[in-house]
Amino acid sequence: MARGGKREGAGRPKGALDKNNKQLREMILGALAKKGGETYLAEKAETHPQAFMALLGKVLPLQVQGDPDSPVVVVQWQK
Repeated sequence: MARGGKREGAGRPKGALDKNNKQLREMILGALAKKGGETYLAEKAETHPQAFMALLGKVLPLQVQGDPDSPVVVVQWQK
């Protein structure tokens, strides 16, 4: 049986990346910068919309919360 218990403040802070994930993220962002950043992503959105939408799904928050005094408005995008 393990002795002790969970220590307050032990381990990485919630949401913090481990060393390998942090390095990988920095490499990906570096490669994106070398390819032109936003311009490159905009081109890929045109040529590979499904892959671009999958990428958006990875970076957008899972839940959208609005202010009761200023509700969220959904605007339909047209090409």
